[in-house]
Amino acid sequence: MTNRDATVPAGAARPSKGPGRCAAIGLTAITMLAFAANSVLCRSALTHTGIDPATFTLVRILSGAAMLWAIAAATGRGRSIGGSWRAALSLFAYAAAFSFAYVSLPAGTGALLLFGAVQATMVIAGILRGEYLTRGQWLGLALALAGLVALVAPGVSAPPFLGAVLMLSAGVAWGAYSLLGRRSTDAIAATAGNFLRAAPMALVLVIPMAAGGAHDAAGLVYATVSGALTSALGYVLWYTALPSLSAAQGASVQLSVPVITALGGAAMLGETITLRLASASVAVLGGIGLVIAGRTRREP
Repeated sequence: MTNRDATVPAGAARPSKGPGRCAAIGLTAITMLAFAANSVLCRSALTHTGIDPATFTLVRILSGAAMLWAIAAATGRGRSIGGSWRAALSLFAYAAAFSFAYVSLPAGTGALLLFGAVQATMVIAGILRGEYLTRGQWLGLALALAGLVALVAPGVSAPPFLGAVLMLSAGVAWGAYSLLGRRSTDAIAATAGNFLRAAPMALVLVIPMAAGGAHDAAGLVYATVSGALTSALGYVLWYTALPSLSAAQGASVQLSVPVITALGGAAMLGETITLRLASASVAVLGGIGLVIAGRTRREP
């Protein structure tokens, strides 16, 4: 696995040219806020509105597909929608597990579990393909995995077990989605196609819950914003900023997402940043940082 694999989200290929330095910094900051906002929006919707997780998933995917299709059409990609059914299934698995996990998980805890699982999945996939890791990288991977284990281990402040398992599963699915999209030549077209293919899967998820499912206007707004703005538009902004970032910069800046999410959850949802969460964050993000730093030194 190369740095690019760990840096670029699913379906993204690095274009040859990007925005200027100041513009790239601004786009990157907005993108990290958008990614963090996904967790806060989902947790807030499921806690403070009447929407259920299946409906949230469906509306998020539908609104994301609509936004991406509109962007693809406006940029001349409307007739060349890419992606694949395998990638769409991974995207759906991520989105569904993400929503159901946030029924019980605080925003910051969920983001850390998600982020750690994504990066661990991609690193482990590289190892299985024969990638060589230095001692420092092995130490970083072990530290990150230990941080995740410590976070979910039984205890007074441990997160709900089912929610933690669901969010770890969401991270594995997103990692798989990213790995499937490594060879795409058009990130926007591929992501639009994957969202479109995932929509009927999300619809099937809603059908068994139709009798007991629920939604209200506020919940639908939260889900629409999550899909169209912080997901779809966030991905487009990220793909725009990536060409101006090195592989290490692109990977490293994502370390900010769980931290931003935890702060957002504390400010907007009144969630507590526990000692367990803080300690696990240091271990997970520090460990991933060691892996990224090791790759940077081995770049030609």
